[in-house]
Formats: sequence, structure tokens, C-alpha cells
Amino acid sequence: MPSSGRRSKRVSFYYSEALYMADVSRDPDSSALHRLAYSQEGLFTAQQAQERGYSAQLLAHHARTGRFARVRRGLYRLSDYPAGEHEEIRAAWLALGMDRAVVSHESALVLHGLSDVLPNTVHLLVSREHRGIRPPAGVTLHTATMAIPDDEITIRHGIRVSTPSRAIVDAAGSGTAPEQIQMAIRQALEQGRTTPSQLAGQAERHGGQVAALVHRTIKEAQAA
Repeated sequence: MPSSGRRSKRVSFYYSEALYMADVSRDPDSSALHRLAYSQEGLFTAQQAQERGYSAQLLAHHARTGRFARVRRGLYRLSDYPAGEHEEIRAAWLALGMDRAVVSHESALVLHGLSDVLPNTVHLLVSREHRGIRPPAGVTLHTATMAIPDDEITIRHGIRVSTPSRAIVDAAGSGTAPEQIQMAIRQALEQGRTTPSQLAGQAERHGGQVAALVHRTIKEAQAA
């Protein structure tokens, strides 16, 4: 006669399979999920999958069978999609919430291709209403003192990111090396990514040494 332990495992197995079959019967929209994932370098959140008919049990099933790869809690990648150049940044942004977070500071400089900074964390910016969010591992969360204006947010590589002028000044205010800030300013001006007035306006928010550094570098760039 089978032991109670084996009976329990068998019941658990059949229960899991029943849940899986129930999920299959809901006809998840695989095409829609793949289209979304392809636009996000193969990544998608559990919520995005659920909105397209995938329950938690079905997601877990596909992760076990290797169709999806679990990147971190609540975040997956299509297994046959290679990791992208900025996957760490994109993954952190998606995990925190793409509608409430903006990639900022040094991480924004990376996405904009400005300076040679190599951040050891992903910098994300949220408004004060989201300041109680617990950041995922490897994320430094910054809280804006005021609502983030729409004209200070842009899209880069399909990711919401602070504009070059804001990213440069925010990075300067958080301690990025002055030579990296100067490089970013020169590159942004040469490439037409920002203007002296935009940089100066952002610098005035911080004042002090940050403003002095930005104004001095603008003058040097204009004189060159």
C-alpha cells in the first residue's frame, strides 16, 4: 500500500497538472506576448504575460520546461532570445514598473552614449508618490522632489530615460566624477543632444559646485 508521503506527492502532481490544463484552455495569446517581448529585447513581466492570458501557473510551467527564462522575480525572457546590450538596465526598469520609473543619472548617460561611466548599479528615478517602493536588487532608487516634467523624459532603446541635460546634471549632483560630467557635456553639445540653455537651466536646480562645473564646461566648449 503506497505511503501517505507518496500519495501526497501524487495528489500535488495531479493538482499542478490540472491547473496547467485549465490555463491552457484559456488560450493565452502567444503571438501578442512574443510581439511585446521582441520590442523589449526578449523581456516581459509577469503582469504583461497575465494581461495576455498567462496565469502564474502557466508561466511557471513554461519556465520549468525552458520556454521562458526567469530573469528575476516577476520578470522573464524568451529563452531563444539572446541577452541585449542593455539588458541589466531594461530588466531593472521593467521590474520596478515601466510606467512609474525613469532610467536616470549614470544609467541614463549609458543609454545616451555619453561619457565613459561604468555604473555599478542601475539608477532609476521615481516621483514622490512612489518613494515607498522597495527597489529590486542592484537598483539605486532616486526620488524626484517635484513631479518629473514630460519634457525631461525621452525614449532611448525603447526605455523611458531622463533627457541628456537632466541626466548629466543629476549625475553631477550625485557624485559622478567631474571629468565624466565634462565629457558628457561636450559630447551632448557636439552631437546636438542638448543646448547650453537646457544645461544651464538644469544646473540652476542644484546650484553650488554642480552649477559652477556645468557653466564652466559650457563656456570651455563654446570657446573651443
